[in-house]
Amino acid sequence: MWSLLAVASAFLLGIYDILKKSSLRGNYVFPVLFISCVTGALLFLPTILFSSAGYLLPGSLLYVLEINSEAHLLIFFKSVLVASSWILAYFAIKHLPLTIASPIRASAPLWTLLGAVFLFGEKMNGLQWAGIFITLLFYYLFSLEGKKEGIDFRRNRWILYMVLATILGSVSALYDKFLVLRLGRMAVQAWYSVYLVPVMLVMLFISWQSRRSSFFPYRWTWTIPLIGITLSVADFLYFYSLSVPGALIGVVSTLRRGSVLVSFLGGAIYFNDRNFKIKLLILLGILAGILIIVFGSR
Repeated sequence: MWSLLAVASAFLLGIYDILKKSSLRGNYVFPVLFISCVTGALLFLPTILFSSAGYLLPGSLLYVLEINSEAHLLIFFKSVLVASSWILAYFAIKHLPLTIASPIRASAPLWTLLGAVFLFGEKMNGLQWAGIFITLLFYYLFSLEGKKEGIDFRRNRWILYMVLATILGSVSALYDKFLVLRLGRMAVQAWYSVYLVPVMLVMLFISWQSRRSSFFPYRWTWTIPLIGITLSVADFLYFYSLSVPGALIGVVSTLRRGSVLVSFLGGAIYFNDRNFKIKLLILLGILAGILIIVFGSR
């Protein structure tokens, strides 16, 4: 069961990327991002209220544990971290083909491993070194392919934005493990979704003051609220799959990386991204390197 939940989560994450790309066409980033965050918060707000009122009991699937002010502060920090990652990622996805943006996002395990090496002095085994070599080799080939579309990986700021978003996402994932062990999955997911709204509201206000003209024209589409719904369900399935007895976190994380295939195919089919076949071969090479890193880290 847990493996099916992980696959469903990966599929929804891929759809989430496609919805973002579709919603950002003709729209500025911050209004889209704010509305999607509000939608996600509205999904979890009832679970907080019903848990507090006693309608949801401890041990039930959607029960949100009561937490103290220190825990709220820790979750608020996660919201700031996630908001920073999302802002960078949304700008990158708006300006890059999805078949280029999504493979960069898939490199999260690489940055997590490198962070563990440089920050915590962890030593890598032969399998991890092989995975890093293969991943970097195919990313180099990927950069050569990007040049054919006028995208220089070394000078394009949207590439840099996506890399930074991925690194922040990796930091957030490590922080998740710490928070979930202390506070429980529902408390973390529900409260960080709620706290994202005021964080994004501040960013929306700052952006409105400095770049008001960028907000218009605004194109409403139902894909915008679907962004928040899709991500919330995907994350819920992911955390729930990890809580199922016998679930293997390495396998769950590996299956979750499959989301890049969904978003990649979406870029090719719905947005007519160029050089699909060559990019797909390179993407498979990147995923092979990532999988080697993941299994080498078990």
